[in-house]
Amino acid sequence: MVKRWRVDLTEPERTTLQALISKGTASARKLRRARTLLLAAEGHTDATIAQMLHSSVPTVERTRKRCVQEGPVAVLTERPRPGGQCKLDGGQEAHLIALTCSAPPAGRAHWTLRLLANELVALDIIESISYETVRRTLKKTN
Repeated sequence: MVKRWRVDLTEPERTTLQALISKGTASARKLRRARTLLLAAEGHTDATIAQMLHSSVPTVERTRKRCVQEGPVAVLTERPRPGGQCKLDGGQEAHLIALTCSAPPAGRAHWTLRLLANELVALDIIESISYETVRRTLKKTN
């Protein structure tokens, strides 16, 4: 079976990948990708590479495809991962922490997460916020 994404490495690229592997100081993902590229350039099949590196065939295929499309340097770097934007910016986090350190409302012994979330909305610091976001923010600043 002819491979659609055939990895051909130049001698400097091969030397760079081998040096990266021999140092062993990079992340495990980066080292595995480098080994995948070297084995693919030697002509091993995806199934053989996957078995040798304790990986999966689709992972080897994606690494090979990305190398052909973007180059071996791009394969070694991580792409940005999707995720939601932070609900609170630095100033809003500071307001939350100051509010947490202040005296609780009348009739309460301490602040609850729901009270903090409602107070942030009441003070027009943020339009809406869940108590879970308040919890995560306070946990990371604790």
